[in-house]
Amino acid sequence: MTLSATSHRARPQVPAVPGEPLLALRDVRMHFPAAGGTRAAPRTVKAVDGVSLTLHAGQTLGLVGESGCGKSTTARLIARLLEPTGGQILYRGVDIAHLSTRKLRPYRREIQLIFQDPVSSLNPRHTVGTIIGTALRTHRIVPPHREVARVQELLEIVGLDPDHHGRYPHEFSGGQRQRIGIARALAVRPKVIVADEPVSALDVSIQAQVMNLLEKLRREFGIAFVFIAHDLGVVRQFCDRVAVMYLGKVVESGSRDALYGTPMHPYAQALLSAAPNLATTRGAPPRARIRLVGDVPSPVDPPTGCRFRTRCWRAEDRCATTEPTLTPTAAGLNTACHFPERLDPSWLEVA
Repeated sequence: MTLSATSHRARPQVPAVPGEPLLALRDVRMHFPAAGGTRAAPRTVKAVDGVSLTLHAGQTLGLVGESGCGKSTTARLIARLLEPTGGQILYRGVDIAHLSTRKLRPYRREIQLIFQDPVSSLNPRHTVGTIIGTALRTHRIVPPHREVARVQELLEIVGLDPDHHGRYPHEFSGGQRQRIGIARALAVRPKVIVADEPVSALDVSIQAQVMNLLEKLRREFGIAFVFIAHDLGVVRQFCDRVAVMYLGKVVESGSRDALYGTPMHPYAQALLSAAPNLATTRGAPPRARIRLVGDVPSPVDPPTGCRFRTRCWRAEDRCATTEPTLTPTAAGLNTACHFPERLDPSWLEVA
């Protein structure tokens, strides 16, 4: 039993707009209230503070950066689990940033989320059939008498035994539970899947299997992915385009080959230079690394101007007074830096 690409794309409910990217974030902000403020002078955590991204049909966009940079918050904004403080989230040319629950309904089908933790993301009191079937019933994907067959079909697509639809999540391994989460996302025939570190909680031996499954689904069904990960090697293998985030902002973005080959922003260079290199284990001498000084500033009170300037070896007076914007560079990247420059590519090889 297999699901054809044609049946997966059936019943479109959101019309396409010619010439528009499938998904576009424009100056999206998400500020959370913080303790210690007053009504006259509120304190806010600027988790996402002016992010702009685009995603085209069938494309994969990787989001990378240190923990706390705003990647997961961006994922929840795209899926509209959070309503942004400001900016636009355009899906097929329609701003869904502030739509009501009722008006969001057709868009919920087309943008799905795969969570990082496959254990906590599945209700332990429900069977797998109920977990996946709830999405089918909510969006009326199939008639009631076809629900069980459709659940079994989805389980087979993600590599699980269709006859296990009556089992509970605790009866599956971690990798199998993540496959259930993928099947749940697939149930509503989405056009975009936001994968928030989908393999970071899994054993290394299982990670490759899950990544191969996601690649298969991408090719077969033409699904666009926003893929969040810390593993730069996985991002390089899976993603067409990559955006680097730091303290709530995108500091550099572009094609995978351009960003991994000739990064121009000092933070992107430091991030790539810290990636493990398998050649070292085979006897090659260790490569030089860029070691950043200091900690990431608080998102409650970020630095003025360039947010990376407090840890940047190129910082000058201008960096403290003027915030850099994403600007095209000769390397084919969009870089938010007043002094972008290339480094020796041998520093930046990622195995």
